[in-house]
Amino acid sequence: MMLDTSLYAQIKNYCFDHKLIADGMTVVVGLSGGPDSVFLLHFLADLKKEFNLSLVAAHLNHEWRSTADNDAEFCRQLALQLGIRIVIKKGSELGYKPRYNGSKEEFGRKLRRFFFTELAKEYNAHAIALGHHADDQQETFFMRIIRGTTLTGLTCMKPIEGLYIRPLLATAKQEILDALTLNKINYCTDKTNTDQSHLRNRIRSQLIPAAKTCDERFANQFQRSLAHIQKVESFLDKLTEESFNSCSIQVNTMRSLNMEKLTALDPFLRDRVITRWLIEHKIMFPLSESFIKEINRFLFDSKKKEHQLTPLMALQREDDHITLKSRLQS
Repeated sequence: MMLDTSLYAQIKNYCFDHKLIADGMTVVVGLSGGPDSVFLLHFLADLKKEFNLSLVAAHLNHEWRSTADNDAEFCRQLALQLGIRIVIKKGSELGYKPRYNGSKEEFGRKLRRFFFTELAKEYNAHAIALGHHADDQQETFFMRIIRGTTLTGLTCMKPIEGLYIRPLLATAKQEILDALTLNKINYCTDKTNTDQSHLRNRIRSQLIPAAKTCDERFANQFQRSLAHIQKVESFLDKLTEESFNSCSIQVNTMRSLNMEKLTALDPFLRDRVITRWLIEHKIMFPLSESFIKEINRFLFDSKKKEHQLTPLMALQREDDHITLKSRLQS
């Protein structure tokens, strides 16, 4: 694909500024067949020659739509055309069934993440590239505002999160569509993207166009505001880490929290330290205000010695510190 020189440079610079791409990398590329992932694959195919990249396109057929097999075949032909290896699997072939929480979108995301991660292991990939773009950031931000979230939640998606990279996160959807149209590149269209029963689609078709109509500066100012929120979150992460190290003590194979030091913290910082502690010990928990309040009630308002945190883990008071105890040890 012959990208507009300025657009190619913009995306390439974004990749380098955020250290997403390096010479000789193996990258798994999520390929749905939609415009964003098709554009991303073309961009990385162009970049491949310059940086000796090894690309593996990954398409998951969720088997949810009548056109699913056609989409899979489209992706196969696209990869063949670009000379890129492709792996196509059906959801029923994964041997993995995540818990369904009522959101089909979230269920599908978990299936894809499992598929991509397993593929990355198989090919010893350095990264998994996804086609999220600037408009996706706006939608995610407003979804979280509407549903309620923390400051961390408002930071939305990051350019790099673990193995996952998002080269198009500063690129507008219209820029992607314009480039595909200019180069006469076909892509698949998912009709569910216009289904108004989904909150994301309502935000995309109603809220964001209204914001742009109110003020044409919306897109640029949104990017600047989001960048500021992410900087604040980065600072708070460092502060949380320092406070966590100050409050925590090693007890046997786990770290416990000193109650006196924990109590001295500002409540906002204390909640972050508790969350950091649970994450370090790989405790699966809902990141919700009610869950953290429940822990605080046990720590500061209850005289009980033990509080069941999850079916397999409990909080336990031991002298001047609070520790985690496996229920399997009881």
